Amino acid sequence: MSANVAAIRALTRRALNEITRVPGAAIPGVLAPTIFMIGLSGVFGEAAQLPGFDATDFRTFIVPVGLLQGAAFSGAATGVNLARDIERGWFDRLLVCPAPRVTLLLGIVVSAAVRCLLPATFLLAVAFALGVDFPGVHALLIAFVLVMALATAVAFYAVVVALKFRTQQAAPLMQVAGFIAVLFTTAYAPKELLAGWLETIATLNPCTLVLEGVRQGFVGDVTWHDTWPAFAAVTGLLVALGALAVRRLHRVGA
Repeated sequence: MSANVAAIRALTRRALNEITRVPGAAIPGVLAPTIFMIGLSGVFGEAAQLPGFDATDFRTFIVPVGLLQGAAFSGAATGVNLARDIERGWFDRLLVCPAPRVTLLLGIVVSAAVRCLLPATFLLAVAFALGVDFPGVHALLIAFVLVMALATAVAFYAVVVALKFRTQQAAPLMQVAGFIAVLFTTAYAPKELLAGWLETIATLNPCTLVLEGVRQGFVGDVTWHDTWPAFAAVTGLLVALGALAVRRLHRVGA
């Protein structure tokens, strides 16, 4: 067990070293959620005045969306890095080590959970500096756990794509899934104000529940009614996508 934990730590540390060695590769993913928040607030800021909008400030409504976007970018970056390792032959050498393949998978995806804290922290720092109300310690803790879990789920999906295509050219496929999953939620308006077809998709999309969980404290109070569905949804994503990633990894070289 200790050897497996050590392997996970080593792989996670290796993945995170990219941030310090090639910071230029990490900067777009860190800045993008904040840029979206500032840009959309400037364009759609008055939307909060619409009847039925449950936030007094559009920025407080949109900040949780940026947190999920950062999680999606971090998860996708994990898959891109894996595809690069596959192209260079390093991943094939990794497969011959005695560590169980599940351990190798965890070492790869755990880095996404840690990496997503960078865009989240930067976004929150800018948002609070611009006057967004502090949601409370409990709300932030819930938000960070959900964001880290979603980043891991997206990383599982990106690993599946990387192992399937074995090339960095599949990066758009890794990135678009998370982008769409976050976009087709209550990202930019409450469900009651969405068009009928979009309201239906948002209702079926598990990421909507995750977003509502992250949004607590920013909009409304922290409640068990919004907390448990968010954790249930992200757990379902982790189990489903994790199972697919494990299956795909076991098929490599088989």
